[in-house]
Amino acid sequence: MDYVNAFWVGGLICALVQILMEKTKMLPGRIMVLLVCLGAVLGAVQIYQPFVEYAGAGASVPLLGFGNLLWKGVREAVDENGFLGIFMGGFKASAVGISGALVSGYIASLIFQPKMKK
Repeated sequence: MDYVNAFWVGGLICALVQILMEKTKMLPGRIMVLLVCLGAVLGAVQIYQPFVEYAGAGASVPLLGFGNLLWKGVREAVDENGFLGIFMGGFKASAVGISGALVSGYIASLIFQPKMKK
């Protein structure tokens, strides 16, 4: 049942974002920033964590989950280091995911030989 919940919740998030992209004139970059900020806000008001516990990867993998991850990292770093935790918490919490994305992107560029747009 965990897989089913992850599938339908992740699909619902993606469908809602697709509707937002189709029905508004917002650029994709702004929508991505909106999703990360919304995930951080939902994490701050403690709504997103029960959602993640229910849906698992369906809620933690989309950009909403990344915003929630940043919020959790900042909150933990502020508890440990005070004011300076605001600046280092997000980096500490997301370093593994960002590093994985960079390495994967680099390997893909070596395999598929991308071309620059003209």
